Amino acid sequence: MPLLRAGGSALDAVELACRVIEDDPDDHSVGYGGLPNVLGEVELDASIMDGATLRAGAVAAVQGYGRAITLARRVMEETPHVLLAARGAERLAAELGEQPQDQRTEEALRRWRERFIERGLTPGATENLRMVARMLTQPLNLQDKLYQASRLDTLGTVNFLALDAQGNLASAVSTSGLGWKYPGRVGDSPLIGAGNYCDNRYGAAACTGMGELAIRVSTARSLVLYLKCGMSLIEAGREALRDLLALDTGPGQYMNIVALTPTGEHAGFTTVPEKYYLFQRADMDEPQSAQRLMVG
Repeated sequence: MPLLRAGGSALDAVELACRVIEDDPDDHSVGYGGLPNVLGEVELDASIMDGATLRAGAVAAVQGYGRAITLARRVMEETPHVLLAARGAERLAAELGEQPQDQRTEEALRRWRERFIERGLTPGATENLRMVARMLTQPLNLQDKLYQASRLDTLGTVNFLALDAQGNLASAVSTSGLGWKYPGRVGDSPLIGAGNYCDNRYGAAACTGMGELAIRVSTARSLVLYLKCGMSLIEAGREALRDLLALDTGPGQYMNIVALTPTGEHAGFTTVPEKYYLFQRADMDEPQSAQRLMVG
């Protein structure tokens, strides 16, 4: 917020905010300390979008480098592409002088091993990896004792939307993805239109939750499109989540959206109860929490 109050850009603000969370080892859904994939490797995804120009940058399945959001922005600004993945993104990071850093922490690895043991598996088992990953990421039954503990960690992501003094919108999303995922799995976070979309004319939206759901119905872009069609923000958010009703979902699969309009109106939406988001205006000293509107 100090950056925006000083006249800084929305694009700089969302990148900086993401970096703070990416560097926090206690957040196991993003960046350093994120939960590893089924092989014990942390793979990072991120995307950033400029509402003024509709330019965007994204990276997926990045290993060995932190601050994926900054790398995504450099894809946008220093390459002709929108999305770079895996070795290509890592090569760009090296060319740009980024320092390699193992994103695993002892706490994240402890949680990673614990899930194997709870499921009766040997940590790091690679035989029939497809089935192992399926067992570890299978949507959890509501009675599963791991359900509440893993719900946030397994499906977590961070997203930021900002509106600056020049009237420009920007959006950023960063994640370490679904914990215990099959190597190379990419969710909605780095996919423009699925987990992230931003357009100065209509608004911005970003998602958290089960990324496969947002990919199948282009959730972030849909909300912005509904705004373009003349719906109110509340109507647009409800309709974007109603699109998910056509999908086959089970316990543990949910979707959250945050959205921001060019006039500064904001709202959060969810398919499960008791979900909140944080917001802050220029006249506020601290962020405040607001409950998301449940749709389902």
